Amino acid sequence: MKFDRNTVLGFVILAALFFGYFFYTNKEQAVYKKQKAEKEARELAVQDSIAKLNKPLQDSLNKIRDSVTQKNMLGIFQDTAKEEEQLVTIQNELIRITFTTKGGQPKKVELKNFKGQDSSLLKLAGTDFDKIGYPVNTGKGANEGSAQTSDLFFSKIDSFSKEGVKTISFTLQSSDSSGSYIQHEFTLKPNNYMIDFNVKMGRADKLLQGGTMNLSWQYAAVQQESDISYEQQNTQIGYVKDGSFDYHTIGRKSSKNFDESVNWIGVRQRFFFTILVAKNNFNSGNMEWTIPVDSAKTVVKSIALMKLQVPAGTPSVIPFSIYYGPSDYHILKSYDMKFDKMVNLGQGIYSFVRPINKFIILPIFDFLKSIAGSMGLAIALLTIFIKLVTSPLLYKSFLSGAKMKVLRPEIAKLKDKYGDDRQAISMEQMKIFREAGVNPLGGCLPALLQIPIFFALFSLFNSDIGLRGANFLWSNDLAAYDDVIKFGTHIPLLGSHLSLFNITAVFTSFLISIYSMSMTPDQSNPVMKYMPYIFPVFLLFFFNRLPSALTWYYTVSNVITLAIQFVIQTYIIDHDKILAKMEENRKKPKTQSKWQERMQQMQEQQKKMKESQQKNRR
Repeated sequence: MKFDRNTVLGFVILAALFFGYFFYTNKEQAVYKKQKAEKEARELAVQDSIAKLNKPLQDSLNKIRDSVTQKNMLGIFQDTAKEEEQLVTIQNELIRITFTTKGGQPKKVELKNFKGQDSSLLKLAGTDFDKIGYPVNTGKGANEGSAQTSDLFFSKIDSFSKEGVKTISFTLQSSDSSGSYIQHEFTLKPNNYMIDFNVKMGRADKLLQGGTMNLSWQYAAVQQESDISYEQQNTQIGYVKDGSFDYHTIGRKSSKNFDESVNWIGVRQRFFFTILVAKNNFNSGNMEWTIPVDSAKTVVKSIALMKLQVPAGTPSVIPFSIYYGPSDYHILKSYDMKFDKMVNLGQGIYSFVRPINKFIILPIFDFLKSIAGSMGLAIALLTIFIKLVTSPLLYKSFLSGAKMKVLRPEIAKLKDKYGDDRQAISMEQMKIFREAGVNPLGGCLPALLQIPIFFALFSLFNSDIGLRGANFLWSNDLAAYDDVIKFGTHIPLLGSHLSLFNITAVFTSFLISIYSMSMTPDQSNPVMKYMPYIFPVFLLFFFNRLPSALTWYYTVSNVITLAIQFVIQTYIIDHDKILAKMEENRKKPKTQSKWQERMQQMQEQQKKMKESQQKNRR
């Protein structure tokens, strides 16, 4: 295509108008946003002034109303209004749990073997939003008043320890002579992330409406990783309903109704898992969740309202357990409650790779981690292992490519002979490939067989908690992207950083593309000609937010591929032997497979149609 001066001038003017429009629009939007912010600030100041003037009067009215409301609400438990919140801590080798007498429930959970974003012990269920409770009748009659246990103060605390098993209980005693009481008992075993939680009641028939406990569990999964949006993409709600496991990614759905018995419900936020188990199963319920804005530093907030029938008896005992811990496949599997199915070894459309991870890659990777000394080296060893295992499949692909390079001069002569007649060139190419014993599609199947391996590793490296916080080379966390190169501003499709491991993966992919193109015949189709070079550019944007473990694996895999191709091309393939074989095949009687016959017939028909069309035009 030729460009004259007017065309170039037109493009310059169009570009100037385009940038001028966006500059003007951005400037106008900035002025509008500033004016809007100033107006909102003035309105907020007026509202604050009014609120300050009315505050003394409002506080007095609130105190009077609160005292009356509290008395009516607490009823037979109104003596607890005098209590103040007390905190009690129990711990084992893995976990430290701080309990509060308000609600007789966990207030904060710390995992001793993991660090949070502030380098302190990682915390779960530690916000004001987190609570677990249920409504109880507080009046003398069944309908005279009710309160949530999470708002009541459990005054009596008992604790004891036996053979490393620690138990703490919180008791709420009624003030009347009915004998009603509520006791929350928690038991923590050595080297265990699971807490046994038993609710014991005296006169459950009086405390619970219709003998049904309406349990409310609120849980906020606070941000634990550097990239909250990526953490949200890997956060899921899971449950076992009527004996079957299922899950939902938080961004695709916002609620779940349970009409059948439910054994457990849980929230997994990529590397950490919190699970509420009803040992006698919930009868029904509902769970809803929301995704707060990123500034809240909370991945998801969930509220579960679950119902279960309370057995008759004195006391009535309702057994639960709560898991606060890592989303570690081996740990979760040890509980034999289908917790391990939440670990993403292959889910959804990638579920076909789960057996590959579960029975092959994960055991090998665990062994390599135990001997390598570092996660980065273990990944490199895993890559070498995968290449060795798949080498018999890949050899045919590499061999086919090397033979294609030998035939490049022969195919180049066809263009000089047939010019722009693509049909004739294609037919002659097929003939040359057949004479040389080369199948142009021979390397496709082995290459396709590598796709499940890539998807398996993609799932594994996104869920293996062993990668979290692991240092290697310039990466401080193999479970996240390395951001050594920071832009200081957000660039569309790329973000605010450029990963070095991403660069190495893309660069080695580009080298493979160059090498592959040097071995294949020249393409007359511009799209096919430049596609191998476009693919690495696409990877630059796709890989930039992926874990460093995956881009490091891709880099090592590419380097090994380049090395194998070089060795085959340089030391294994005998170019002269291939050409000699081709000359020998030309002298033999030609035999074709049925597929080759059909292909040749199709090409000949297309050639005749083209010649006929050219004659008609004349």
